Amino acid sequence: MERQQKQTIYEDLNHNSIIETNVYELCQVATTEERRVKQPENIKERKDKEVMWNKPIIHTVLLSLIVILLVGIFCLMLFHIIGKDTISTTGATAGDTTGATATGVNATTGVSSTCTCTTGNNTTSTGVNTTTGVNTTTGANTTTDGVNTTCTTGVNVTTGVNTTTGVNVTTGVNTTTGVNVTTGVNTTTGASTGSNGSPSGAVDDILLIAQKLYNDSTALPTSCEQLKIQHPTTGSGYYILAAANGSTYTAYCKMGLLCGSIGWTRITYFNIYGQSCPSGFRLYKSGSYKACGRPVTNSGSCASVQFPSNGISYSQICGRVHGYQYGSTDAIKYVSSSYRKDINSYYVDGVSITRGSPRQHVWTLMAGESEVTNSSGSCPCNTGSSVSVQSFISNNYFCESGNTASSTSNTLYKPDQLWDHYSYYCRSLESPCCNVPYNPWFHRDYGSNTTTDYIELRVCGDEGTDDEDSPVRFYEIYVK
Repeated sequence: MERQQKQTIYEDLNHNSIIETNVYELCQVATTEERRVKQPENIKERKDKEVMWNKPIIHTVLLSLIVILLVGIFCLMLFHIIGKDTISTTGATAGDTTGATATGVNATTGVSSTCTCTTGNNTTSTGVNTTTGVNTTTGANTTTDGVNTTCTTGVNVTTGVNTTTGVNVTTGVNTTTGVNVTTGVNTTTGASTGSNGSPSGAVDDILLIAQKLYNDSTALPTSCEQLKIQHPTTGSGYYILAAANGSTYTAYCKMGLLCGSIGWTRITYFNIYGQSCPSGFRLYKSGSYKACGRPVTNSGSCASVQFPSNGISYSQICGRVHGYQYGSTDAIKYVSSSYRKDINSYYVDGVSITRGSPRQHVWTLMAGESEVTNSSGSCPCNTGSSVSVQSFISNNYFCESGNTASSTSNTLYKPDQLWDHYSYYCRSLESPCCNVPYNPWFHRDYGSNTTTDYIELRVCGDEGTDDEDSPVRFYEIYVK
């Protein structure tokens, strides 16, 4: 009956339909009926103690290992420092004929009693290599005035100077530079140095020398053309050039093809959208359009700005100018008048480009009266025009008009910019004026004749500004 009861209990334990609230009760019955052997109390307490003491013991062991490791590292560092001090002082001891024998140095010969360098070592008495004469412990060479040239460091045991580095191992002073490699002080000048033995004073000197070389006119090209010749792969961009007076300046170099050649130095650049008008020029504004022209006047005049060549000896000039027509500009009308024949006067309604003093003509940019007429006030290049150009101008000119009507008014003609040779606006009778080489660039080539002349740009008109003007909005000029 008891066996049958036990079997029933275990079947109930393994049955899936056991109610959760009865689990504890069934377990109690099973434990009681089976009368399992209880674990001795002392064993249980011992295990509890093991659990309690295992973690502290592990922590203690780990901490002990860490301490031992740190002590070991400290000892190695200390040994290394002592070893360096021993090497630093050994040379002097070995060279002293009265040195102590505790270091392995023969007090009479000044050499060590042991040697393990190369064949011919005397290991029983003086420790001198019979082939090289070098004491392998102290590094003393008995045949070359105490200088070790084979085995150890090349330290002269008499002077204490390392013949390779020049550093005296006793004082720490480099006999060449005078710098103490330990303290970083130059014993000659007192200048402070860095931990690597490189004096900050010396660094400053090096920087000054580098700056001097950098600013030395002989170390820099004087033009972009020279730079391009020296370094053919150099691209366009800003470079430091040397001026004739020995100073330096930054210039933009056009290394690509321009006006038929490469290696151009830009001497001026202006864009009204980002820059102010040059001194002596007046700002024109009409909506979003802006330009720089002559100051207010009731008569003919010119507004001028000059651009130095910075000593560049050039034989070619290449540039471009963009501007607008205001009012009744009439190019070179009344060409027979004296002021039209004088390059120093307002010989054109437009822009004059000259070089040097006295002025020599480079290029003229005329503002014609209308692009649809061939009157005396329109461009000389217009179809059907009979206007003759001044001899000093010759064919070195551009001419455009922004006016599409036969009459003029006091307005800034926009958006047709002058002298940009934009094909859309080069129309009607004016179209021949845009069929020019290097459009829209002007170009002068003086062959073998070179000059360092400054270049001058003038905006001119033979009447007051209330009637006409040719303000500019953009220009750039190059030389080579």
